[in-house]
Amino acid sequence: MSADLVALAYLVASVFFILALKGLSSPLSARRGNLFGMLGMAIAVVTTLTITENWMLILGCILVGGSIGAIVAKRVQMTAMPELVAFMHSLVGLAAVFIAIAAVNNPVSFGLPAVLPMGSKLELFLGTFIGAMTWSGSVIAFMKLSGRMSGAPVVFGGQHLLNLVLAIVMIGFGLWFFFSDTTHWTAFIVMTSIAFILGFLIIIPIGGADMPVVISMLNSYSGWAAAGIGFSLGNPMLIIAGSLVGSSGAILSYIMCKAMNRPFLSVILGGFGNDGGDVSADDGAQKTHRSGSAEDAAFLLGNADTVVIVPGYGLAVARAQHAVKELTEVLLEQGVNVRFAIHPVAGRMPGHMNVLLAEAEIPYEQVLEMDEINSDFSNTDVVLVLGANDVVNPAAYTKGSPIYGMPILDTHKAGTVMVVKRSMAAGYAGLDNELFYMNKTMMVFGDAKKVVEHMVKAL
Repeated sequence: MSADLVALAYLVASVFFILALKGLSSPLSARRGNLFGMLGMAIAVVTTLTITENWMLILGCILVGGSIGAIVAKRVQMTAMPELVAFMHSLVGLAAVFIAIAAVNNPVSFGLPAVLPMGSKLELFLGTFIGAMTWSGSVIAFMKLSGRMSGAPVVFGGQHLLNLVLAIVMIGFGLWFFFSDTTHWTAFIVMTSIAFILGFLIIIPIGGADMPVVISMLNSYSGWAAAGIGFSLGNPMLIIAGSLVGSSGAILSYIMCKAMNRPFLSVILGGFGNDGGDVSADDGAQKTHRSGSAEDAAFLLGNADTVVIVPGYGLAVARAQHAVKELTEVLLEQGVNVRFAIHPVAGRMPGHMNVLLAEAEIPYEQVLEMDEINSDFSNTDVVLVLGANDVVNPAAYTKGSPIYGMPILDTHKAGTVMVVKRSMAAGYAGLDNELFYMNKTMMVFGDAKKVVEHMVKAL
């Protein structure tokens, strides 16, 4: 292909990527958005294969990597999707580092001058250190989410000072690499090594409850790493695709920080895992709760005019979405108005609950975001909370609470609240939930899927 045709093909692929993001902005068009994304990637890959002499080697690597990815994606449970996404981010960052190493080692093969110009060195420096931090940070996120590492923040004295010193040293070696007349491998290797270490140190102090924000943030980092390498390679499609990922990830991180009442700057710098108030939501006093059976819950649901269902991570673990769909259909047949309330950070990643409900073919018009439904809870007869915890905790309105100021679903304002949980254990943030001890609340203990199935039979 001529250079003009290659540029045109990459431009078309980039347009498809933009259309993919547009499609993914709504559940109604998400399937089409995914198709646009796959078509754009197919065009980009085919174009790349036509301009390289090593197309057989590249195609073989794609087949191997694609086969592994297909097998892993097919086997992974929805509950494990967040850690899979974190692991994929790590590979994007590592790929950027490997490309940078190859470009520094043999710039001519990438269409660069034998002696790297300062502009290319700057691009490689940015792509390398962002990619290295993305890889190591994503590995920590993967380990915390998968249970291979404690979700508790890992903190020690002088942690932020150490991070600052390492960052300054990394930038110093980066400047050495940047201003050297020849390729200085010592500066490049030390700079890259420190970046790997910084990735670990920035993520370990972040608590497990904040991992959804970390995933989004690392997604943004991986995009900027790809864009930086795209400048080095003179590849406009890689620049555009990386910028799309980087900017959309940053915007999503900001939205999630707002939903969790977290400072965005603190997220970017890392180490906000133990931010918040200095007063625990649990004062240690003996508390009593009211519990009931699935049959009791079914009776209350069947006699209600309006019901709001709040799905959470417990629903995902139990894979109860199809049972919930059946429950919804039974209630609708009995004239009950049923809707779903979704918190922006419900589950372990943005959109987690939306995907589960869509998988069960629950109509999109029944699924409402927090801002759309929060004002309706005071007029709701019954709220059914399925495995959610922190996103419905009224402690968010208590000054001194670690989650003070975090926007929540105001389920405590409903006439009756029913909470399905396996036990009274605290949520991911490690806080006791005041909602569970209110007089209007009835706890229904058990696996969410089995409990909902019993409700359906009773109805």
